Amino acid sequence: MDLSLVDWSRAQFALTAIYHWFFVPLTLGLSFIVAILETIYVKTGNEEWKKITKFWMTLFGINFAIGVATGIIMEFQFGTNWSNYSWFVGDIFGAPLAVEGILAFFLESTFIAVMFFGWKKVGKKFHLTSSWLVAIGANLSALWILVANAWMQHPAGMHFNPDMARNEMVNFWEVLFSPVAINKFLHTVQSGYVLSSVFVFGVSAWFLLKKRETFLAKRSMIVAAVFGLVMSVFLIATGDSSARLMAKYQPMKFAAMENLYNGQTNAPLVVLGLLKNDTANLQHKKENFISKIEIPNFLSLMAYLDMNAFVPGIHDLVHGNKEQNIMSTQEKMDKGVLAIAALKDYKEALRKKDKAKADSTLEVLNANFKYFGYGYMKDPHEAIPPIKATFYSFRIMVGLGFLFVLMFIFALIFVLKNKIEKKRWFLYTAIFMIPLAYLAAQMGWVVAEVGRQPWVIQDLMPTMAAVSKLNTSSVQLTFVLFAVTFTILLIAEIKIMLSQIKKGSNEGRTK
Repeated sequence: MDLSLVDWSRAQFALTAIYHWFFVPLTLGLSFIVAILETIYVKTGNEEWKKITKFWMTLFGINFAIGVATGIIMEFQFGTNWSNYSWFVGDIFGAPLAVEGILAFFLESTFIAVMFFGWKKVGKKFHLTSSWLVAIGANLSALWILVANAWMQHPAGMHFNPDMARNEMVNFWEVLFSPVAINKFLHTVQSGYVLSSVFVFGVSAWFLLKKRETFLAKRSMIVAAVFGLVMSVFLIATGDSSARLMAKYQPMKFAAMENLYNGQTNAPLVVLGLLKNDTANLQHKKENFISKIEIPNFLSLMAYLDMNAFVPGIHDLVHGNKEQNIMSTQEKMDKGVLAIAALKDYKEALRKKDKAKADSTLEVLNANFKYFGYGYMKDPHEAIPPIKATFYSFRIMVGLGFLFVLMFIFALIFVLKNKIEKKRWFLYTAIFMIPLAYLAAQMGWVVAEVGRQPWVIQDLMPTMAAVSKLNTSSVQLTFVLFAVTFTILLIAEIKIMLSQIKKGSNEGRTK
């Protein structure tokens, strides 16, 4: 396997995903904020709320249009760069994406026309319904995509078909309602809601600093702060659940996220820490702490709701721990080799019409299939993900999340006491929070995706086995083309958004 091909294919997909995620979170949250604002307009009949709704709806539309382009390119890459993966997952991965296209995308694309062009053509209530359906459709799109992603993190509801050498869905509901899928959907969309709230609040702060659109800014701030604060509470709750699911289904990711090398009971949570390579253990990818701040027992509590629980570390997961009944990676690799060999022998037995041999090899395959992906590894330490990226990304994400909570709390206090315009330092801080919200969202995906390496499907297929047989130069060329194209789209989006923000509601009112 050409590892440079794997690296370039990963880099290309990461590039597309990063740019795509610049647009998606704002779409998810802003769609609901627009629907809430229009609901207030319909309930009050106040035309000022209609102007506010139209202003944020325009920004939503700009972001939505550009986000669709990157999403389509990302889906095509599964067939071009990851054809082995696409075959191996059979209809499991494709089914949620098909539902997303048929149900969610058509729902939002149908009613988005009414939402933007139906103000004078349909009644208030029908238009309001259309706005809510667009919001629901946008979030349903996220549901099906995140269900597909969650299946990669925790395969469920499937059976491996040895005749076709692919996984096939046997229980759609098990795939859809997997605890990992439900939690991933809720946590991801809630992060989008928080980002959108920060965005709306930051833009509104800019208006107040410029002493423009005061009515729009203050009313938008209240809606954004309330929506953002409520969603932040839910975000913390689903983040807590994510940690326990990770400890259960992806213990290596959990250990890397905490840089826990040797497992322990009463494990402390590292709040802040600085890492340095252990030069004596470079092969083991071991990282040492230069300094750290810990909360005693909290990691055990977070992972298992038990302060006395044993949390396995990287060393335990690689080399095994008989006392804790943890199998070593080498043992899993041996079982994976058996599974791969059994699949090959099964195919050969079928070709020779040797039913007895086919049945016996099939038994070996089924007994060891859960470790199938380990059979591609050459060294047990390949199972260790990039520790520094996972460790730091998690802390940036969580730290910024709590910072946004504080911002929303202070925002509500200042707005309700009518002191927000006097707190210019706070308004400048709110503007600065916008890029930090995007940073937090990206860091969340770094934890989720970099932290699960080397797996493209947990335990079943490593990234090295998933790529298409392509020339590395072709992937490098398309990487450059995508990088240029996406950067142009992002710059265009920012310019158009800034231009629209500067225009305001086109009313120029300051009351």
